[in-house]
Amino acid sequence: MQKLLYRTLALSYGAYFNTTTLFSAKEAGKQAFKTFTTPRKGRILPVQQEYLQGFLGKRVRVNNIELQTYEWPGTGETVLLMHGWESNSYRWRYLIEKLREREFNIIAFDAPGHGHSEGNRLNVVTYADSARHLINLFRPTHIVGHSMGGLATLHNQHRNPNTSIEKIVTLGAPAELSELMAHYQNLVKFNKKVLEALDRHVYEHFNFRINDISTPKFAKSIAQKGLIIHDERDTITPFNASERLHQSWKNSRLIKTTGLGHSLHQEEINLQIVDFLMS
Repeated sequence: MQKLLYRTLALSYGAYFNTTTLFSAKEAGKQAFKTFTTPRKGRILPVQQEYLQGFLGKRVRVNNIELQTYEWPGTGETVLLMHGWESNSYRWRYLIEKLREREFNIIAFDAPGHGHSEGNRLNVVTYADSARHLINLFRPTHIVGHSMGGLATLHNQHRNPNTSIEKIVTLGAPAELSELMAHYQNLVKFNKKVLEALDRHVYEHFNFRINDISTPKFAKSIAQKGLIIHDERDTITPFNASERLHQSWKNSRLIKTTGLGHSLHQEEINLQIVDFLMS
């Protein structure tokens, strides 16, 4: 029943966008983008609050939105953690345990519209811009990004090369924004005119086209060592996204898992990440 309701709601959005474009393509593009970038979940749950409360860090204002950071102080190198879509910093709890055992200095933050951070929407550009500000503030040596966090990490490193960063880890990251948009279009069934209007809206407000957001393109300019981890049965982002990224990223290593899913929380994954950062 829940799946049916979700499907019906999705189709109603598509019908609304298609009808709106008959009167105003610009408005249709705006509304389609707004829906695409509005998370339905990702705020802190009570069980997550109990864990994160003890590690609250600075609240950092970026583009008039306050972002909540978390800190696990250590004497070693600084690692910045970036979660994925409709998640928050709690997702890193198991990796944090392994990093603390090796005394890394750990920084995490909730993306705009997620966790304890302000805002209602999130897109790759705003996430990458948040990362840029926090990288300048905390000066991490390494970055670990899951899913959209990995995409935003590579986008930022491509646009704002930072030589103080030595290693980057991506987990289940998508390759092309165009693929995510195609999935969105297929889900809600909006037409080509809406897609074109959405693309124009993105360009007018963020100065890029949908096809410009591509991790394989970004990776060609990234010199840092990279560890790419992706499950071949990932139902959220296809494994070939990381295959394409690896082919373009000269200084990278690809680890293929089987049956671990999109989240990649397992101890064996966390140990491989820690080993890579320490190597």
